[in-house]
Amino acid sequence: MTAAETPHPRVAEVEQVLRASGVAGGVRVLPDSARTAAAAAAQLGVEVGAIANSLVFDAGDVPLLVLTSGAHRVDEALVADLLGVPRITRATPEFVRRHTGQAIGGVAPVGHPEPIGTLVDVELARHPRVWAAAGHPHTVFPTSYDELLQLTGGTPAEVGPGPSPAAADEETTR
Repeated sequence: MTAAETPHPRVAEVEQVLRASGVAGGVRVLPDSARTAAAAAAQLGVEVGAIANSLVFDAGDVPLLVLTSGAHRVDEALVADLLGVPRITRATPEFVRRHTGQAIGGVAPVGHPEPIGTLVDVELARHPRVWAAAGHPHTVFPTSYDELLQLTGGTPAEVGPGPSPAAADEETTR
């Protein structure tokens, strides 16, 4: 996908939601795919912790979106306890697409067919600007922690232990 191409339909949906919500930052097309926080951070020239990974979990066949810092791992047992459910598991690619309308590697925090319960990692608040996927592995948009909370109707949460260098290289649903 290049800047000259017509936007991917999912990216167009995300752009529409962002505009309607009054988000100032626009979608940026990256030259290379950014399926990991490390790849996105390298292309943007930012700290990996400023990348908001969109991780979709299956909580008993109910989708859960966790927006976590690229430098932070999600502790599934901690999140399950927080939600009062027996467990959560990483969603399959099919589950992700069914509930978000987007493919793993480019899942945006918005633009889904139906609202998805969302937790927003408090670690993202450490960064004045964070970057989130915009519906395709080559697209991102700048935002802030507070704006992510507002856009998603999400709940601030401590979703895991402190920053983890290994978290940045994990393939995500970013």
